Amino acid sequence: MKNLDRWSAADIPDLTGKRAIVTGATSGLGLVMATELAAHGATVTLAARNATKAETAKELILSAHPKARLDVALVDVASLKSVRSFATTWLAKNKKLDILVNNAGVMAVPKRQLTEDGFELQFGTNHLGAFALTLLLLPALRKTPGARVVAVASNAHRPSSIAFDDLMREKKYTAWGAYGQSKLANLLFTRELQRRFVAAKVDAIAVAGHPGWASTNLVASGPMKDRGPFAQWLARLGSHLGSQSAEQGALPMLYVATAEGVAGNDYYGPHGTSELKGYPVPARRVPAALSDDDAKRLWNASEALTAITSPI
Repeated sequence: MKNLDRWSAADIPDLTGKRAIVTGATSGLGLVMATELAAHGATVTLAARNATKAETAKELILSAHPKARLDVALVDVASLKSVRSFATTWLAKNKKLDILVNNAGVMAVPKRQLTEDGFELQFGTNHLGAFALTLLLLPALRKTPGARVVAVASNAHRPSSIAFDDLMREKKYTAWGAYGQSKLANLLFTRELQRRFVAAKVDAIAVAGHPGWASTNLVASGPMKDRGPFAQWLARLGSHLGSQSAEQGALPMLYVATAEGVAGNDYYGPHGTSELKGYPVPARRVPAALSDDDAKRLWNASEALTAITSPI
């Protein structure tokens, strides 16, 4: 598969005048994406749970790019109260939003845990938090021609399904099963958000990317036990091929966030074997990620769970 002539961060266009938010921006993929967006001229909000880490990330970016335009804002996407507070405060100061990168997440939590709102931690953080944040920021997105909402998905969506009768995994919980469900939800959310943008004639696109097997804190903290089929497959391939850097892993998301010619509902990942390493190319989605019915059903369930109704 052609790798877009080895598209890299150097190919990001001038983003001067654009406004971006990156969640989970203090390390790993989020830090890389925030850095590159700022390096190419965007004004970037580093959205993070920890104020100290956020300020450290800001200083790190400024040390490499002294003219970077950055601000720090606290948000815990595992908390609807925090998401609402962040959105309200951010919208009071900003009228436009060109790029929203829903990056913050958790991976393969060994034992079932709940958010403060009573959601299974991975579904609540990786999907419902991003869903709530996006809907609450729609006033700015709708006012910004060409706005992009970027989901960070995963190969883990492939063996997964949405347990509509057990979204919180009360009946059966496995670390990778719950993670895979949340990543499949990211792709279904992207699909339905794009459909709604088109139906409402909103000049914005919903897109997604995945990093392959990237060396980040998220991967490093993932459990080595409770391995499902995807984890076993990933471990075998990962040990054979090795991981790539966070800088390389961030490229598919940076591509869909900034490159010309990107279309709504596009999904990109690495070009190499099993999409684990390499440069951005269109990524493969399994049939479960292509279901319009499931995308609409998940959207309706997410509205009910978060008590946030979409204006589009």
